[in-house]
Amino acid sequence: MSTIDSGHYGDGVARRTKRLWTDEEKRSICFQTTAPGVSVAQVARRYAVNANLIFKWLRDPRYAPDPAAVPLPSVEPRFLPVEIVAEAKEALMAVPTADRQIEIELAGGHRMRISGSYDPEALARLIRGLTE
Repeated sequence: MSTIDSGHYGDGVARRTKRLWTDEEKRSICFQTTAPGVSVAQVARRYAVNANLIFKWLRDPRYAPDPAAVPLPSVEPRFLPVEIVAEAKEALMAVPTADRQIEIELAGGHRMRISGSYDPEALARLIRGLTE
């Protein structure tokens, strides 16, 4: 990742400095590309690095994920039908809004926890934005 040094130089031009990634950071970034449904481009944007650099690291045996450590997708996630019965709806309404909590697991192992009340449409937009 390149950063701009805010120091002033005689010619008034800001100097770019190169981001130095540790070997462990490179391994971690490369491993993230193995998650089901996650692309190298997504990981590159997450770290503000050019995707070609990650591809270069993936070719290097020091950073490439060990095939034995890469999780294989066991079962493709899918939606299941849900029915909310009247008793459950009444029980939910009895819980104070501040105590309500939902947890959503996204691709790549990221989790999102929402407490209290929320706008379902705004939440759906946020999830779509995070998973694209």
